[in-house]
Amino acid sequence: MKIICVGRNYADHIEELNNERPDAPVIFMKPDTAVLRPGEDFYHPEFSQDIHHEVEIVVKISKVGKFIEEKFAHTYYDEIGIGIDFTARDLQSKLKSKGLPWELAKAFNGSAPISNFVPKTDFPDLQNLNFSLDVNGETRQQGNTSMMLYRIDYLISFVSRYFLLKKGDLIFTGTPKGVSAVKVGDELEASIEGKKMMTLFVK
Repeated sequence: MKIICVGRNYADHIEELNNERPDAPVIFMKPDTAVLRPGEDFYHPEFSQDIHHEVEIVVKISKVGKFIEEKFAHTYYDEIGIGIDFTARDLQSKLKSKGLPWELAKAFNGSAPISNFVPKTDFPDLQNLNFSLDVNGETRQQGNTSMMLYRIDYLISFVSRYFLLKKGDLIFTGTPKGVSAVKVGDELEASIEGKKMMTLFVK
């Protein structure tokens, strides 16, 4: 299983971090050891003092494909879920300042919690989905997939030019504004269209 992540896919998040707007999808990856399944806790790593939550809609690939045309991309996934791209922001800033890859800040153990997945047919329009993240009962992030710079089907087509997609691969599609640090003791709840999909505790 591959975990393919999309950075800088929401303009408001680009602005809050003062990043440059990309002219193509920004892609990075996480290993399968980054996954936290529903019910598992997140253990705050010792190497960072600034772990940020980034809530994202996640697509699960349902069949093998490469060089997928965008018009056919919708046939390569049947389910969606929600996930958190945990990011060691302090470490990422150091790496970025030196022009180095982000993996140490993005791909560490437990950095990709995911919910259970539900049929995409549960939703009338995947490009008009509201999703959110609450921390200790307070809403921190709210987004709508209509605000993506690169739509889901385009992302699948784009990624498939470079990587063979296999059944079970996950695509994290980007985060809206509102990212901030978590601390030990926090309770995180992620929702799609008001339905709670994931509860996570920071230990």
